[in-house]
Amino acid sequence: MNQAQLRRRVFKPVVWILCLTPLTYLIYSLYLDLGANPVETITNFTGIWTLRLIMITLAITPLRWLTGINQLVNYRRVIGLFAFFYSTLHFTTFFLFDHQFDVAAMLEDVRKRPYITAGFTAFVLMIPLALTSTTGWIRRLGGKKWNLLHQLIYVTAMAAVLHYYWKVSIKLDPVNPRNYAMLLAVLFGLRLWRNFARKRASEV
Repeated sequence: MNQAQLRRRVFKPVVWILCLTPLTYLIYSLYLDLGANPVETITNFTGIWTLRLIMITLAITPLRWLTGINQLVNYRRVIGLFAFFYSTLHFTTFFLFDHQFDVAAMLEDVRKRPYITAGFTAFVLMIPLALTSTTGWIRRLGGKKWNLLHQLIYVTAMAAVLHYYWKVSIKLDPVNPRNYAMLLAVLFGLRLWRNFARKRASEV
């Protein structure tokens, strides 16, 4: 079995299973107990897994640089799509149970509440990323345009962290959101360091 067959038959199914594990746990929890406020539990659960998968997506490139395992990039797309999947569940829960599919009320909430503004921004920015994630779209847009469009992932990540921080800070000490913010800063810092090192090397 060559490396391509190994990735297709073993590694990719493992990635799918890992990404579906949170959903499986959530569905199983429906038969148990989601607490006094199940809607809030579902909203928080899907939101935190969206953020985690965004972070994993951003971490793949630095991990590839640091480890030399270039095959890691083959799993970035599917993890990114699962991030969008969980964000869609997160938004749908909010839209259905908080606003009963009332678009006007939802948009008014987006306008008035900063943490919802940030979360809605992150969700909207993920839509073009998900739609253009296929090989066909890469060919249609061309490498440079596609790469430029997918820089939106950085804005998405910042908006998602802000959403989490502002939401949690309303009621609790936002220690966990600060950890995600620090992780995001590290991931950005690694990219800046890499670009700076490559620029210096080209000047030598």
